[in-house]
Amino acid sequence: MNHFQYRDGQLYAEDVPLARIADDVGTPFYCYSTATIERHFKAYSEAFRGLNATICYAVKANGNIAVIRTLAELGAGADVVSGGELKRAIIAGIPAEKIVYSGVGKTWDEMAQALSAGVMQVNVESEPELELLSEVAQALDTTATIAIRINPDVDARTHAKITTGKQENKFGIEWTRAHEVCARAALMPGIEIGGLAVHIGSQISDLDPFRDSYVRLRDLVAMLRSDGHEIGCLDLGGGLGIPYGENADDEAEETYPTPADLAAVVRKTLGDLGCRLLLEPGRSIVGNAGVLVTRVVYVKEGAMRTFAIVDAGMNDLIRPTLYDAYHAIEPVTQPAAGATLREMDIVGPICETGDTFGTGRQMPSLKSDDLLAIRTAGAYGAVQASIYNARALVPEVLVRGGDFGIVRERISVDDFIAREPFPQWFSDPT
Repeated sequence: MNHFQYRDGQLYAEDVPLARIADDVGTPFYCYSTATIERHFKAYSEAFRGLNATICYAVKANGNIAVIRTLAELGAGADVVSGGELKRAIIAGIPAEKIVYSGVGKTWDEMAQALSAGVMQVNVESEPELELLSEVAQALDTTATIAIRINPDVDARTHAKITTGKQENKFGIEWTRAHEVCARAALMPGIEIGGLAVHIGSQISDLDPFRDSYVRLRDLVAMLRSDGHEIGCLDLGGGLGIPYGENADDEAEETYPTPADLAAVVRKTLGDLGCRLLLEPGRSIVGNAGVLVTRVVYVKEGAMRTFAIVDAGMNDLIRPTLYDAYHAIEPVTQPAAGATLREMDIVGPICETGDTFGTGRQMPSLKSDDLLAIRTAGAYGAVQASIYNARALVPEVLVRGGDFGIVRERISVDDFIAREPFPQWFSDPT
């Protein structure tokens, strides 16, 4: 469920018409619904009640500090994968002791930043990383609490670019080596083993891969405890998928596992181990909480197809071209009942054929200046935006009830050019 609904012929974000925001902010822009974010977070916190679980929002999904602050006020922790994300989470109000630091390429400086801040734990993904973390902890005269991220060799059955738990993926330490690596870590200065971590991918629509990875995790806990290791925390990752509207045309209900469904699997496989549990949802909290609003520039009648050329581009939302992802697209002004629909391609202005948001979509007769909302754009949208083709960086807006505020201003081409000085051997072109 989300809070973007038609009312009196206009698409609203909660109690604010999107057309009003477009008039004030200009297009394209991202719009997020506070009520939707809150609803999805509470679905997790309620589902895992009684399991000593902390919901650590995956900042990589949407790193806007107002979005993170919304979750911080609900009691969320954070999962971060860079020094920049750590800084964002702390500025947004998430206590360091509720932050998990993940990622395969942590640098010395990032490790020092994490340990100095006092993060809950560092998820270690390789032996070279473990060695460096020990050095950093000693240099800072502190102890790093770690979780060994295992690679369970479980196929999440999702897109190849977002699966992370197979043996050929770069993430984690092979589960068969957990005994050896933990034995080594236990002898390292500045290192304290707190638990294990696993994360098998994103946009997962089947509970079986979760179940398989948790069963493997359970077996490892038993083995490592018999070796004398105190495994008190299990980081179960995220990855729960969400509907993007692929079946909207035939009005079929898309069925994806819910947080309650996932919690039932966790209770059955891991609930009796006495461990603190960490969950790292991202997409399933913010994905359906956002839309990208764009304006039609031209309608072009091609030789074989009709194109609605909009002012948003793949630099603003790269998921369709990067992952062949489907996003439902709707007019901001609701079509009249029984309106004639036609097949159109919704495309952007970027000089790439891949700059396409949807092909063969059934749309009412569009014209220049019409507004469209690209749905389910709250996750991996603005965070992956770029200035390709020297385009401004898209702004972000947060709605709460009848109010809205700009939570990232449009960053103009002039702003970027101002950061590109000529080296001294050029004469001043002005």
